[in-house]
Amino acid sequence: MSFNENAIVIDGVSKCFQVYENPVRRLKQFIVPKVDRVVGRESRAYHEDFWALKDVSFVLPKGETMGIVGRNGSGKSTLLQIIAGTLTPTSGNVTVNGRVAALLELGAGFNSDFSGLENVYLNASLMGLTREETEARLDDILSFADIGHFIHSPVRSYSSGMLVRLAFAVQAQIEPEVLIVDEALAVGDAKFQAKCFARLKKLKQNGTSILFVSHATEQIVTHCDRALLLDGGVTQECGAPREVINRYLDILFGKKRENDSTRADVDKQIALAAKGEEERLKRETDLEKTEEAKTESQLRLNSVFDERPHYNPSEYRWGDKAAEIYDYHFDQDGQAFPGIFEPKKPINFLFKVICHDYVFRPIFGFAIKTKEGVTVYNTNSEWQAVSIVEEVKPDQSFIVSVTLPNLLFEGDYFVSVGIASSNTQGEIIPHDRRYDSIHLPVGPVGTFTGLADLNARIKLENG
Repeated sequence: MSFNENAIVIDGVSKCFQVYENPVRRLKQFIVPKVDRVVGRESRAYHEDFWALKDVSFVLPKGETMGIVGRNGSGKSTLLQIIAGTLTPTSGNVTVNGRVAALLELGAGFNSDFSGLENVYLNASLMGLTREETEARLDDILSFADIGHFIHSPVRSYSSGMLVRLAFAVQAQIEPEVLIVDEALAVGDAKFQAKCFARLKKLKQNGTSILFVSHATEQIVTHCDRALLLDGGVTQECGAPREVINRYLDILFGKKRENDSTRADVDKQIALAAKGEEERLKRETDLEKTEEAKTESQLRLNSVFDERPHYNPSEYRWGDKAAEIYDYHFDQDGQAFPGIFEPKKPINFLFKVICHDYVFRPIFGFAIKTKEGVTVYNTNSEWQAVSIVEEVKPDQSFIVSVTLPNLLFEGDYFVSVGIASSNTQGEIIPHDRRYDSIHLPVGPVGTFTGLADLNARIKLENG
């Protein structure tokens, strides 16, 4: 792909902020180094460096949408501000081809004393539009914003919803080459969000490249061609939205478990001490030895899952492996592992789980997603008030059955499964989560379209 086909090229971008403990140290940083240079003395720094971004690189082709995800403080907003030109990178190169429109925060670019209408002209002029060009788009802008007579009121009197309506209306109607949206749509109601996404789709069809930040993972997989995951200012993954979101969920829920392991370990040790079993304490304090002590038969069992029909080798798997889902079986209408599943006929799943450590109050989860990553259905044994067992011992296994009334529309779906447990504080501890691990192809239906059969019944009567 040539350079001219790229809307945005980010090459090794880093951003460092100088953090001062107090205003006095900031003043010293301004004065003392200059004095030191005059007297020939080695200078010292009165600040600490905080790297909000570290060596971030990606390319966004023209006409595509990229979703950016990450925890709060991961560097998403800093990156968008650099692309929009409101921040300068410490190092690296940023190339943006075309006019950029950005919704970075509520009220940004608005004069609070101006009316909404005056701010429309102000924003449009900042984007390079003449007054005549703005007036030609004015009816569309006002219609999209749909804030009525408030358009003539000062924007300081606007609610957050009204602000985002007006801001999005201006930015979206001028048809920029690059549109940046930083979580701004989160404050809009459902009707307005639907209107915004319809407009984003039209802009994309007309060649606009879009950078979209959201904590709503379903929006990322539904509306984006690719995704970027940031954590601690570092690129963790960049690629297909479904794979990136799976990794994001790993960081969001799995890594928290690792970082908070001390508290969880204490919880477990209290439970173990209450039972007075010395062997359990040894297993808890020496997990590496436990892993090495797995028998050859256990290792063989753990490899069965990926040998079954319909296994997806591109699954995303994570967890602490205190318990593992090592095998599965399914059938429909008496046929094991059918090539294509018939609609409206139940599918029976069996999943085998083995524990390598003591697991308290295990929870089994089951989900189905489209091939794009949109969740069709998600449930678990706790929500359904199904108690597997209070405690499972090491080397003990059990079987979980799931019966699915296949109401899915024809197409390709993926099954995700997981085994977790709940500690004494109610925290969910993931042991083995296997995202998109089983391919579920569903055959033609013919009686409806969409994702699932909601069993609507149509009747006609004489009037």
